[in-house]
Amino acid sequence: MPAADATAPGALAIEALTVALPPGADRPLALRNVSLRLAPGEILCVVGESGSGKSVMATAVMGLLAPGLRIVSGRILLSGTDLASLSEEGLRRVRGRRVAMVFQEPMTALNPLMTVGAQLAEMWRTHTDLAGAEIAARSLEALREVALPDPEGALRAFPHELSGGQRQRAMIAMALALEPEALICDEPTTALDVTTQAQVLALVRDLQRRRGTAVLFITHDFGVVAEIADRVAVMQRGVLVEEGPVSRVLTAPAHDYTRRLLAAVPPLRAPPARRLGSEAALEVRGLSKTYGAAGLFRRRRATRALDDVSLTLRRGTTLGVVGESGSGKSTLARCVVGLLAADGGEIRVAGAPLPRKRAEAAGLVQMVFQDPYASLNPRRRAGEQVAQGPVAAGVPRAEAVARTRELFALVGLDPAAVSRFPHEFSGGQRQRIGIARALAMRPQVLVADEPVSALDVSVQAQVLELLRDLRARLGLSTLFITHDLRVAAQVCDEVAVMRNGAVVEAGPVAEVFARPRHDYTRSLLAAVPGREAPGLGDGPPPSMVAAAGARPAGE
Repeated sequence: MPAADATAPGALAIEALTVALPPGADRPLALRNVSLRLAPGEILCVVGESGSGKSVMATAVMGLLAPGLRIVSGRILLSGTDLASLSEEGLRRVRGRRVAMVFQEPMTALNPLMTVGAQLAEMWRTHTDLAGAEIAARSLEALREVALPDPEGALRAFPHELSGGQRQRAMIAMALALEPEALICDEPTTALDVTTQAQVLALVRDLQRRRGTAVLFITHDFGVVAEIADRVAVMQRGVLVEEGPVSRVLTAPAHDYTRRLLAAVPPLRAPPARRLGSEAALEVRGLSKTYGAAGLFRRRRATRALDDVSLTLRRGTTLGVVGESGSGKSTLARCVVGLLAADGGEIRVAGAPLPRKRAEAAGLVQMVFQDPYASLNPRRRAGEQVAQGPVAAGVPRAEAVARTRELFALVGLDPAAVSRFPHEFSGGQRQRIGIARALAMRPQVLVADEPVSALDVSVQAQVLELLRDLRARLGLSTLFITHDLRVAAQVCDEVAVMRNGAVVEAGPVAEVFARPRHDYTRSLLAAVPGREAPGLGDGPPPSMVAAAGARPAGE
């Protein structure tokens, strides 16, 4: 596709944009001399690791830079208008009407105290002179266009009453309500399961084709790039290092950094199966859990979160649990850890029933959480948080501190870093601290609940390699919860597929993914973005992936 004319209607052009970071940051510039052009009706995907400047570029276009960041030089042209030179009042007139944004986390972007309908209506009241009846009709039509299953009900619903995928559809409806010339999507599918992700990607592509909207799509997922991009731009530490048609960049990348990112994409094909023992580390039998059927002021529909779930995690292996949001994966994890009481069934660890008291269960089962920053106390040093569990269990403090330093070395961190606070570590390093904290209790079973979904692709590869290494060195038994089937293929020995609270299929991961027996499993595999794309899914062995993405000094 030829370069867009910067003055053409609907064209977006970023010209030599430089954005400064505040004093004391890890580098002086968030963006350095970045130039990109986006034609009407084109989807340009921007990829790169955390800290590459992707989101800074998106917020700069919207005039929403975080405090302390400032544009030093360059222009941002939308149909010839320089957005970087507009006043705040001028930007308010442009946002929503001419350029709109879909944010990564709709629950934080939406107002929790307003219904979806009220927030949609606010767009038209702010930017148009439409009457109330016309606004109501357009709001309903906007939700119908993004294929919400119950648009009338969604108008009356508050954000927390919608699923993650439904909230993201509502966000897209708001962004497109005034038919903007350009749409910016900042990681809009990162937290979604594969089928919901596929639906949102198809929706963006369909709306872009029908309306001729220019779409700037920020992502770290090359599967998403393969699925929807016309062109792709690769960023590294604020610099644009490669740009071109998606077919060329995926199959013949010119820059070494692009090649490393592609090498870190986990293939959907599972590695050769290992020989597994028969001894059970964890047994779940007939587990059931129903969430309340009544609220304080109105009756709610009872939700069967777990429906007669049975599975076995063999000692020294990794059992993956996959499925869509709402399938019961996280409820199962909380029950196994002892954070949630099941209504029926049995959980046995190392042959004995799981103790009802959390303090007793903590020595048997530990969890690694999804968000490595939110799960750590920002006011306490990292080493203190790792040692806290053993000290509470009666281990002398000196012994617990010595064990903490050993665990830091075990998970690939500098033992001297025990005195640092969580904000002084990268995302991947914080997840390593979470793993060390779980291992400090020397548990029989490790429950990892989406432990790499918040990490970019190369850091994700490093953490997965760490988990494989710990399994080999410590004989670790892990229940691995994930919605990413590529990750499950690489890290799991066996897999259980959950749907509506029940296990519909289970077995060796290579067998289940190569020859799925259940229609639901087949639908999950078919929804993996970029599944058939050339250049993806045929990566090198995991050890080579980790080496390719390794960044030993601070990640």
